[in-house]
Amino acid sequence: MSEFKFAKPGLNAVGQYQLSGIPYATASVLVSNAAVTEIEFPTVTKFVTVVNEHSGSSSKLRVGFSSLGVSHNDHFFILDNGESYTGEFRVSSIFLAGDEAPSTASVIAGLTMIELENLPNNWSGSDSIYNGGIG
Repeated sequence: MSEFKFAKPGLNAVGQYQLSGIPYATASVLVSNAAVTEIEFPTVTKFVTVVNEHSGSSSKLRVGFSSLGVSHNDHFFILDNGESYTGEFRVSSIFLAGDEAPSTASVIAGLTMIELENLPNNWSGSDSIYNGGIG
């Protein structure tokens, strides 16, 4: 007897981005200014929100899409204390680093059912056609 199997959604499966995301959250992530912190997601994201939760003296947080982009290539954006940013990004991970001092971050994401194997290299920056500003 034959068995019917549904096709798995791919990177361009529009319906996966129209549905509400599967919740993902992590809080109180200690972020060093000497090393890059990678936040890996279990599936491809629909959106990502990053919050710089550092209190006290100013401790800016670098946010980017490759380790090299955050640490060396100026392909990142900065969040001041208490700031947050939400973007509709389909990524498998994001990268965080303290700008000049350590910081603390929270990350919230909406996940799709798209498996990570459909997004090789997390927009690594090695593909200059699409990712010249990433890494």
